[in-house]
Amino acid sequence: MFLPPDFDARKPVALIAGQGLYPQLVAAAIREKGIPLRLVAFAEETPPELIASVPEPERSTLLVGQLGKMLKALERFGAGYAIMAGQITPRRLFKGLHPDLKATRILLSLKRRNAETIFGAIATEIEALGVRLLDARSFLDEHLAVPGCMTGKNFPIEADYLEHGIHIARESARLDIGQGCVVRKGTVLAVEAFEGTDEMIRRAGSFKTDGALFVKTVKSNQDYRFDVPCFGQRTLETLREAGIQSAALEAGKVIMLDKPAVLKQAKAWDISLLGF
Repeated sequence: MFLPPDFDARKPVALIAGQGLYPQLVAAAIREKGIPLRLVAFAEETPPELIASVPEPERSTLLVGQLGKMLKALERFGAGYAIMAGQITPRRLFKGLHPDLKATRILLSLKRRNAETIFGAIATEIEALGVRLLDARSFLDEHLAVPGCMTGKNFPIEADYLEHGIHIARESARLDIGQGCVVRKGTVLAVEAFEGTDEMIRRAGSFKTDGALFVKTVKSNQDYRFDVPCFGQRTLETLREAGIQSAALEAGKVIMLDKPAVLKQAKAWDISLLGF
């Protein structure tokens, strides 16, 4: 659904892989379709098992910030496309970064430094090579949130409170604060900021959470080449620990990491998941 109409499956796709299950799902889907896979991995970020699964000549491992090395790897791979999948630890974008000359030049040119501006600048450099950066939802159509209650029963949150939660999440995203929030019966318990989704949920869990709702959305001008919101087992576990039994995810836009497993576990823990 998200691949360009002129996508050429004969050209290698370079997976620029961050943390977790997300890049592993993308790699598996690319291989399943018989498309040549190349890997750009980051030390202390990319899952070691993913790195080991790619032959050494077809992969490159670098430190976060080594943009010049990454661009050279894409050229060496002869990549026709690239796709970004998996988070880089947010603090590494500001502390623990190892910028080379190319990255330093870009960072100095940015008036605002956040995930959107940094990755947007990287995307421009990648596409200047003639490598097309794909929508980060590519190959994962079956793992997206869909409209309706995905856990197979009536969603327990009243329509007015659901609408309130969606409104708060979208306004927070519009202001570039974050892409999620937790509300309870018309009251905002927490909004997501730099700390990320799970830490935000833990903060919300310090309050009364019966009837609480977690909402995950996207920006109205979301660049789907990077920073696509995800919902997986870890966030589901955090919701359970916080005592939050309901979550609403924007359909067609939020990736559910290993969707069948997430839905099965949500049902087992009596956590209701809605696509809106």
